[in-house]
Amino acid sequence: MPIGEREPRPEKVQAVAELRKLLSASTVILTDYQGLDVKGISGLRKKLREAGAGCRVVKNTLFKLAASDTAVAPLAEGLAGPTAIVYTDEDPVAAAKALEGFAKAVKAVKVKSGLVDGHVLNAAQLEELAKIPPKQQLYAMVVGGLQSPITGLVGTLQSMIAQLVMTLQGVADKKAAAA
Repeated sequence: MPIGEREPRPEKVQAVAELRKLLSASTVILTDYQGLDVKGISGLRKKLREAGAGCRVVKNTLFKLAASDTAVAPLAEGLAGPTAIVYTDEDPVAAAKALEGFAKAVKAVKVKSGLVDGHVLNAAQLEELAKIPPKQQLYAMVVGGLQSPITGLVGTLQSMIAQLVMTLQGVADKKAAAA
């Protein structure tokens, strides 16, 4: 160890290791919570938990150490001011939607940037992500889109069969009347 450097304290090493584990989530969003009190942070955490996400206040220096050599390293560049991370391995849209909703209600929270499935997003892009319908609704839309042509085909086939039956019945009635 070079002269003048201290060995990191065990609690700092543990904090960086825990933070590195959180940063391995598929979605990580950085927020500025300046002006938010303890009650406000608790409200944010509750709203995020309902969306399947977590929230943790972090020191920028520890974030930079934990983010080095990971996919979230680009988020550490230019990081300043109070920072809280929102993380989830579940639906990124639900987490972004919950965070945006809270940020609109409580002006103290501002989205800085984020990483969603390996893509770095700025605050405007995360706001757009929050406008996307939730996963379950998207699945329903896809299934509905797939089901619509099939329903139309079944209806067409049924009407064709009904017309054939009515034509055959007409022919049978004509033959019966002629006989």
